[in-house]
Amino acid sequence: MPISPSSSAQAARKVVAQRLRGMRRRAGLTVTELADRCGWHHAKTSRIENARTAPNATDIRLWCRACDALDQADDLISQSLHAESMYTEWRTEVRHGLKALQSSEPRLFQDTRHFRVYSSSLVPGLLQTEGYATGVLGISAAFRDLPVDDSAEAARARVDRSLIVHRPGHTFVFLVEEAALRYQVCDADAMAAQLGYLLTAGALPQVSLGIVPMSAPQRRQWPRETFHMYDDRLVSVELVSARVRITQPSEISLYARAFEELRSMAVYGADARALIVQAIEALH
Repeated sequence: MPISPSSSAQAARKVVAQRLRGMRRRAGLTVTELADRCGWHHAKTSRIENARTAPNATDIRLWCRACDALDQADDLISQSLHAESMYTEWRTEVRHGLKALQSSEPRLFQDTRHFRVYSSSLVPGLLQTEGYATGVLGISAAFRDLPVDDSAEAARARVDRSLIVHRPGHTFVFLVEEAALRYQVCDADAMAAQLGYLLTAGALPQVSLGIVPMSAPQRRQWPRETFHMYDDRLVSVELVSARVRITQPSEISLYARAFEELRSMAVYGADARALIVQAIEALH
């Protein structure tokens, strides 16, 4: 299994690895002796103990049995699964299609009170129109060679999910790089409709929409990877190959700091609307 680019995921793996190493040492077993009892090469034991290989449930049960600590197996398996859930490859996420992905984790959206979203390349999903979302998801379906392109159905599901923006009990802070307003991921009419919707959505009382101008002087942060913050408990980062879920408080604080620095460079209100109108005019 690939090493996650997220230090949160890797830190969680190391905790599991350290517990397994401690268990082996308390049992008085060498690396080779444990490997012999488990029926695998000693190099595998070293890889697991150094968090280079994530153990599966069978590996953990064999390890615990070898150390006469089978009562700890279930807890370790649960901890290991949590570590692996932080890093999820997109090929796993989309195995049931793009539409199913839009309706995943409904409780996360319902339970979050304060959403913070930074996007350097696209209009945030919660502000996407159906035409724009169809373009974005169509590109994703083609890139990932999905056997069935359900991007149109997924776009409708994304818009349905976005209705949460209009429901009471939530606040939203969106930061978008100006360049994202110019990337034509759909036809000109759909782009114009999307940009027009931003003018409307940005005026909602529960929504703060900031645009970071391309001409912002002396940037304190360069354009970063797209990330979503759900209250102060989870950050979701979108990579080309995977989605990384960050739950480590120190890392969440770092993303919060980056968000505030990006926020300080953004323009709002009339200035933000002017940049959106300029992007609309550039389509013609």
